[in-house]
Amino acid sequence: MAAATGKAAPLRILGIDPGSRVTGYGVVEKVGHDLRFVSCGAIRVAPGRPLAERLKEIHDGIGEVITSLRPDVAAVEEIFVAANPRSALTLGHARGVLLLAAIQHGLAVHEYPARVVKQAVAGSGRAPKAQVQHMVRVFLALAGAPSEDAADALAVALCHANHCNGLPGVVS
Repeated sequence: MAAATGKAAPLRILGIDPGSRVTGYGVVEKVGHDLRFVSCGAIRVAPGRPLAERLKEIHDGIGEVITSLRPDVAAVEEIFVAANPRSALTLGHARGVLLLAAIQHGLAVHEYPARVVKQAVAGSGRAPKAQVQHMVRVFLALAGAPSEDAADALAVALCHANHCNGLPGVVS
């Protein structure tokens, strides 16, 4: 609580939906029990380029997002078990550079399994992407639906907002 005003300080949460081709990001602000949409989008990397170059693009892209939107904390979706081991490895590399960028910018990082994220926003850990996208739009009173990647990232941010106690970097 801010002593002079008696109001809770806002907590700006960056949600990240990792991807090796498209990484979604979404930022929400939590003040007490109120949530406010700040921004969302996607970092798209050029296909066909060497993995190392794509990873640098992802790292630099999320770094720009962090610098411009100034979140207090980051929440990242954990990797699911993919059928294709090569895809899982590539996604793991992308996720690693995203975690590194957040830490390099001084953010505490919290990780959530996809089923926990879906449960937090849609009421079911098996909710389809379209339902998550719709519920994100409803919760944040958005005029239109964000892209799937941005909606997934906003869902991760909303999940953290539901799990944190209002202090940057602290999960209850």
